[in-house]
Amino acid sequence: MTASAPQKRGIPPAYLILVAMLVGIGVGYFVFVNFPDKQAAKEVAGYISIMSDVFLRLIKMLIGPLVFSTLVVGIAHMGDAASVGRVFMKAMLWFVTASLVSLVLGLVLANWLQPGHNLGLPLPDVGAATNLATAKFTLKEFVNHLVPKSFAEAMANNEILQIVVFSMFFGVALAALGEKGKTLVLVVEELAHVMLKITGYVMKLAPLAVLSAMAATVAVNGLGILLKFAVFMGDFYLGLFILWALLILAGFTFLGPRIFRLMVLIKEAFMLSFATASSEAAYPKILDALDRFGVKRKISSFVMPMGYSFNLDGSMMYCTFATLFIAQAYDIHLSLATQITMLMILMLTSKGMAGVPRASLVVIAATLNQFDIPEAGLLLILGVDTFLDMGRSATNAVGNSIASAVVAKWEGQLLTTDEAAQHEQRMDEEAAARAHPIPGPDLA
Repeated sequence: MTASAPQKRGIPPAYLILVAMLVGIGVGYFVFVNFPDKQAAKEVAGYISIMSDVFLRLIKMLIGPLVFSTLVVGIAHMGDAASVGRVFMKAMLWFVTASLVSLVLGLVLANWLQPGHNLGLPLPDVGAATNLATAKFTLKEFVNHLVPKSFAEAMANNEILQIVVFSMFFGVALAALGEKGKTLVLVVEELAHVMLKITGYVMKLAPLAVLSAMAATVAVNGLGILLKFAVFMGDFYLGLFILWALLILAGFTFLGPRIFRLMVLIKEAFMLSFATASSEAAYPKILDALDRFGVKRKISSFVMPMGYSFNLDGSMMYCTFATLFIAQAYDIHLSLATQITMLMILMLTSKGMAGVPRASLVVIAATLNQFDIPEAGLLLILGVDTFLDMGRSATNAVGNSIASAVVAKWEGQLLTTDEAAQHEQRMDEEAAARAHPIPGPDLA
């Protein structure tokens, strides 16, 4: 048997995304300098962002069917409702713990670093409107949001949490049918393959989307705004670095040194979610990275969609950090008891906020209302929110990846290092075969 010629490897996608980010910053700054009129810059940025808008719309188009098909197949392969319930409880245990750590970290850092004191910036008028929904979150509203009244409506609105609830019922029922349900399981499995194939096509646009998103953001805001908010942003990103370290440490506790291999595998998803400020953009890439790491699809397809509603670690930390920053800016003292109450409320109200536009800001606005802190304070951070959202989205990607791997380990559904390497090699071979199919014999 002759050895096959080594495959040529192109530029790794992660590097392409990094280059696209840098080029995007350059293009954006060029527009910012040459269009000093804010309205004109916004108009140009609107055209520049077309590519990233299209990319994110394509991702949103895929998310619903992809979550449904992969989750239903995963649950059907688990075999029974008891297995589903066990994985659900283990995932929720991780999510609640991670959320609590994230919220407490934001609270501790805001009290320690005091980013809102001596701000040196003019404060928005207390009566200024932010145009954000600030309805109080209640248990009743949460439950009503949790259960879909129509699966079609949940798919149309990309309500991930509602899609997860329906898919759980569907998958458990399909597993209960046994032999009768096997045909439908195969159909849904084929649907999952089709959605992943479409995802592959869409992901080829990722570098262009990243360039477009970065250029549009810098074109409108410039880089000077980062200097104005350097202390606030620096403190927040310090918090994110600490949170990443804590998440990796927690992962190391259960996965050992393999956690670093996982971090390497998700670097492309991390950079994609950072550059586009969208956790959803990274979802397909994270599923692929978890496959390569050795997490069985029936676990990752179950835990990942849940994580997008219950495990937004970066967003959770931002909620406490930004709320206290605004209180400090207006010189409002909050006692420790009040801060703990706020933390508990945020623990509940932040669940299921995925899918809500600018969800973190909406949750913060509602929290400010409840504690008589001027809602107008949000106007302070709106200008840099996109830059902060980049870090939040990337952190959410890290948190959900680690959560899926740890739950797989707990369930005994994580391949060994050797098995994972072999599985990754098979994935690469299959991908190469699909990209360069071998023509059949000419029968003419």
